[in-house]
Order: sequence, then C-alpha cells, then structure tokens
Amino acid sequence: MKYENFITFDVKVENAIATVTFDFGTVNVQGQEMLADLNSLAMRLERDRDTKVVIFQSANPEIWVCHYDTELLKDMSTEAVSREEAQLLDLQSVCERISRVPQATIAKLEGFARGGGHELALALDMRFAVRGKYKFMQMEVGMGILPCGGGASRMARQTGLGRALEIILSARDFSADEAEAMGTINKAFEADEIDDYVNTLANRIAKFPADSINACKQMVYESIDQPIEDALKAEAYWLYQATSKTNAVKRFAIADEQGLEHDIENQRNWNSLVMEVQDIQ
Repeated sequence: MKYENFITFDVKVENAIATVTFDFGTVNVQGQEMLADLNSLAMRLERDRDTKVVIFQSANPEIWVCHYDTELLKDMSTEAVSREEAQLLDLQSVCERISRVPQATIAKLEGFARGGGHELALALDMRFAVRGKYKFMQMEVGMGILPCGGGASRMARQTGLGRALEIILSARDFSADEAEAMGTINKAFEADEIDDYVNTLANRIAKFPADSINACKQMVYESIDQPIEDALKAEAYWLYQATSKTNAVKRFAIADEQGLEHDIENQRNWNSLVMEVQDIQ
C-alpha cells in the first residue's frame, strides 16, 4: 500500500508500523485539507493487511494538532434543527472512520492538543503524552458551542460523566499528569522516555496476527456501551472472525499435544512466550 500525496502529514511504514507525522503550517490546523488527508489515510488503512500499527505524532515541537479551522465554523448555520434533520459533521465522520481502522492506533502527544485536535486523539486507540509539553483543552463552551468531533461522547466513555463535564465546562488546559489521572491518556512520560515506550509497544503489537488485532479492537469498541449479554455475543462473534483467519487453532493443538499449558515454567514466562508463539505457522 502506498501512502503518498498527503498535504498535512507524511507517512512512513517500516516493520508493519506506519508513522504519521503531522506537519501543516504553523500550528497543524484541523481544516478541510487535514480532514481530506485523514479520510484518504483511513481508506488506505482499511485495505492494508500488512500494516498493523499506526503512530500519530507531530513535527511541531509545541503542537500535536490544533483546533478545528474557524474559517469553517464561521459559516455554520444559526438555525436550530430537529433530531431527525441532524446529520453527522465532517469532523465526526472522519474521527469515527479513523477510530475503526483495523490497525492499532497510537497518539504520541508531545505538544498541545486542543478542541478538534484533542477529539482526534480521543478517536485513537491509545494515547501517551509528555509532561511539561502536552496540554489538552475543550474550549468550545466558551465560544458558545460544544465539542463536536466526538469529544463529548468519547470523553464520557474515557473518564466517566463527572470528569467529562469538568473538562468540557471548565474550558481550561489540563496537564499530562491530570490527563493520566482522568483517563484521557494511557500514561504520562518524561520527554526522554516516550519514544522508547511507544516504539516498544508498537513493535510488540506488530508481531501479532493482523486479523487478531482487528478482532480484539472491534470487539472492544462494539461492546463498550452495550448490555452485558449483547457485549458477550459480540465477543463470541469476533472470536470466530479471528479463528477463521489466523493460526490460533493450530497453535492450541500444538500446545495441547506437547502439554505446554501444564508446564509451570511456561506459566511463569508467558510474557516472552506469547511473542515466540508467533513463529508457529
């Protein structure tokens, strides 16, 4: 798969890991150009069975992705619409499409991510940030609107209702440590630690079967807001999607034939064995 001709970022693929580096103008503004690029990227990732992980980072040392382009917001309708008439917004549609790609997606946050930029980060699977550099904010209430790129919906799922409302209604900056405590990021790091952690995680995930990565991811997204019975059915459905496309059953047979699950040393060393089993074809 070729990842070329983007305007707002470039993409490099190595060892089944794609690295997307935003580099657009002075602040990586989230306008029509970026949304078009992200939509095109998602289309390619949906068809790519070789790439397993995507890391999103920025070439700008201060900003990951800026807020949504105010040039687009100033022409918004001032007329209220009914629920039946309401349609998904461009930013919502693009973030949702990015969230559903079959690869594991990681935001490496080494600068500001405010408004729409933060909503894009929330649409990715995992987020890691640098202390002293990363800050996030949802400023929309101060402008007379609300987060409209999935921020309100995804925020509540990440943090719970009370914290989501604190973030949205305060319209203030939150630090990396606050983000970790509230659950909007996975973990905060010192500046010299984040590369090693993210790269190690990405390379570990990239060793696993692409179809298993996708099944795990889709199952989690599908089941998160369902009643438990429906969520369990989703697990069962995605389990069979994985076993139909990976060598899982063959690996289980080998483990059973060799009595591997009864070996205490194997139980002690699963962290490394789970990587070695990838060699079984």
